[in-house]
This record gives sequence, structure tokens and C-alpha cells, in this order.
Amino acid sequence: MTNRLLLAAALLFTSPFSQAALLDPFRNEDGSTRWQYVANFSSGVLIILLTLVVISLFVTWRRARRYNVELEAIRGHLEQRVQDRTAKLEHEVSEHVITTQRLQSSEAYIRNILTSMPLVLVGLSKDGTITQWNRRAEERSGISTEEAIGQNLWKIYPDITVTPKHIEQAIEQNEALTLRYSQPGSYHMDITVYPLEHTQEPGVVILVDDVTRQVIAENMLIHHDKLSSMGELATTMANDINPPLQAILFDLRNFQSLLESGKLQNTGADSAAEVERVQQLLQNASKNGQQVESVIRNLLDFAHGRNDSAQDANVVDILEHSLIQAGDVLSVPNAVPFRNIDIERHFEGEIPLAPCYITELQQVFLTLFRHAYQSLVDKSQRLGAEFTPCIKLYVTECYDALSIRIQHNGTGLDSDEQMHLFEPYMRKGNETKAAEEADKRLSFPYFVITEQHKGQMAVTSDPDVGTTFHIQLDLH
Repeated sequence: MTNRLLLAAALLFTSPFSQAALLDPFRNEDGSTRWQYVANFSSGVLIILLTLVVISLFVTWRRARRYNVELEAIRGHLEQRVQDRTAKLEHEVSEHVITTQRLQSSEAYIRNILTSMPLVLVGLSKDGTITQWNRRAEERSGISTEEAIGQNLWKIYPDITVTPKHIEQAIEQNEALTLRYSQPGSYHMDITVYPLEHTQEPGVVILVDDVTRQVIAENMLIHHDKLSSMGELATTMANDINPPLQAILFDLRNFQSLLESGKLQNTGADSAAEVERVQQLLQNASKNGQQVESVIRNLLDFAHGRNDSAQDANVVDILEHSLIQAGDVLSVPNAVPFRNIDIERHFEGEIPLAPCYITELQQVFLTLFRHAYQSLVDKSQRLGAEFTPCIKLYVTECYDALSIRIQHNGTGLDSDEQMHLFEPYMRKGNETKAAEEADKRLSFPYFVITEQHKGQMAVTSDPDVGTTFHIQLDLH
């Protein structure tokens, strides 16, 4: 604004007309100059100009001061932002350092796990390039990690059982693939191919587990279970054969003593009595011989009648056949024979056929009848004539299963006997006690029902009331 005023004044004074008009007050009538007026005017103009300059400088100073304040505020704000940003960067850097350390620690931990694994671990890409090769793989193959990484698996180790088709199958189906590679008598390997998930490039991980010791232990356990079942079955058969065989030997000894006494050579009433006695001995021996024959025939039927697959059969018919067998083979001297025990049948009218292994199921029922008969004989010898032995049979359909119950009122089982009833007996020293204990166990029937027939078997018992065996077989 001041510059504009000065420019206007300069133009005013430089104009000829304005100069003539402006100079008139400074001249006398005779044309001489009035210097006092000139001096006063010049001083006034100069004072005005100086005042304008001072005002302009003051305004400029105020403006500059305001700008300085704003600049200082901006500078303080920038400095604060720089400090905040610096602190944030320092915090981020520290977090990055911690994260990097954790990642390095995790990577080292995972590397140690992979290296220390007792399994062979091989990582493969889709085309078969090796991405992981742990220490166990080095030991099994003789190829170091440096030599294996980046190479094709089947070029550097062509003996591996896994093929490219297995890799493609695992990736396409996105499921783990399990293989078994065995060299009988040498080693057994479980090979698992896992597809990788959530990765940029598809790939798999191959785990090779040496299960040789496990397979050997499992085979030994299976062999032990078979021997236990065979021992239990052999003990049962021996107990069935022993009473009639002992009776036959007793009759033969009596017959031999009669022959040695010479009483059969005499005539008269005494001779007739001795002849009748000999006939009775021979009849008893024949009867006991038939019982031994039934036991042996049952054992042969069991050995030759086994099938590899289940057959649909009527469980009631199997029960009835087992009752006939039990009547032929189960008897104890000076005790009621099994055939004379009351049998109560509680069967539903329409029993559907059930898939089963007939011969094995007959042996299960026969073993349960034998166990029940021993309990009935024991209680009958304790209570005498006041005790009436009885066996009750129940067969009912329950939803998609067949429920079978065999109940007797003989001597029951205590809690400890119930707990170990279905376990094989481990022989410990005394042979006689071992045979008695093995004869009380039902591990063979339990194995046949639960493992072979995929059913269920249980027992409920009271020492004073009796015992009930529960069997459930699926109909489908």
C-alpha cells in the first residue's frame, strides 16, 4: 500500500500540469520563491512519508512475528511427530528383533525335531524334488543332506518303495496314504505319505517307520494268546476226558482183581453174583468209553468244522445241539449228570438268523454249560438233596442284535473272579492249581464272541444266587 502511495505522489509531482498547480502556493506575486513554505511543506511531506514507512515496518514486523509463531508451532509439531515416529520405529524394530529371534528359535527347534526324529522324514515337491532330508534318512540311505536337497528322490535313492504314482495320489486325493513294506524274517516298514496343506506349491512329506520290533512283539502276543486259548481248550478237554477215563481204569482194576481171585471159576450162587458184577463193570466201562468218545468226537468236529466266513444260522438250534453235546460229555462221579439237570427254555417265537461261526459258537455254549455244571455240582455237594440245580436259557431279539442269556443257580462268582473271568490264566508254579484255575477262566469264549463275532459278552453273578452270562450278537 505504501509503495502505491509513493508511486502516486511521484506521478503527481512529475506531471507538468501538476507541477504548475502545485508550485503556485510556493511563489510570490512577483514570481519569487517562498522558501519558508517550501521548507514547511517538504518537512510535512517527509514526516508523512516517515510515518507511513514506520507504519509499514510495524505491520511487517507484526506479520513476521505471527509467521514466526506459526513456524515455531509447526516446528514443534514436526519435532513431536518425529519423536513419536522415532519411538514407534524403535518399538517396531525391537518387536521385529524379538520376532526374528523367535522365528530363528522356532526354526532351530523344528530343525532339531526333524533331525532327531527316529523316523525317516523326506519332504518332496510335486515333481519329486527333495526339500527335507533328516538325519535318520541319512543313516538309512547313506546320502548326506547336502547331497540330497534339490535332487530327484528316485535318481539318488531308487530303492525306495514309494513311487511317483503314490505322490500324485496323495496330492490329488488330499489324504494320507499308508503303505507296508516287509521283508519276512528281516524287517517291517510302515510308510506314510502326507500331502502338505496351505502351501504355495503342492508337495508331500514321507515318513518311514521301522516297526520291526513292534510287529515281532505283536506276533509274539498273538502267539501267546493262541497258546493260552489252546491251553484253556486242552485243559477243558482233559478235564472232560479224565473222569470217564479214571472210571474205566477203576473198573478194569476191579475186573483184574476178580480174575486174580479166581472167583469166576467157581460154581454156585457166589459165581453168579461175581459174573453179574463183571457185567456191571463192563457196562460202566462201555458207558464211560462212550463219554470219552463223545469228547474226542466233539474235539475233532471243532478242529474240522471251522469256516473262514460267517454263516447265517439259528442260534436256538446251536444251543440245542450244544445241550446234547454237554449231556454226552459232562458228568462227575457221585454227582447228578448234566443230562438230568432241569433246563428252562425261554425263546421268542420268531428268532431271525444270525451270521456266526457255527462250530466256534457251539464250543462257546459248551464251555459256558461246562462252567455252569461245575458251579451246580459244587453247590449240590454242599447243600445236598435240598438243592435243585437248574439252567435257564433266554434268546430274544433286541433291535438289530440277538440277546442270549445263560443263567444257573449254582455257586456264583465273587467280584475278583468276575474281574478276571475273561482273562487267560498265567501259569505260576503249581501244575494242579494252574489246571484248576485255567478251567475256571472263559478267555476262549470271550475271544470268540468279541473278536471273531464282533459281539459283546458280560457276566453278572452273586455267590449265593447264581450266575448269568450275557451275549449279544449283531444281526447285520
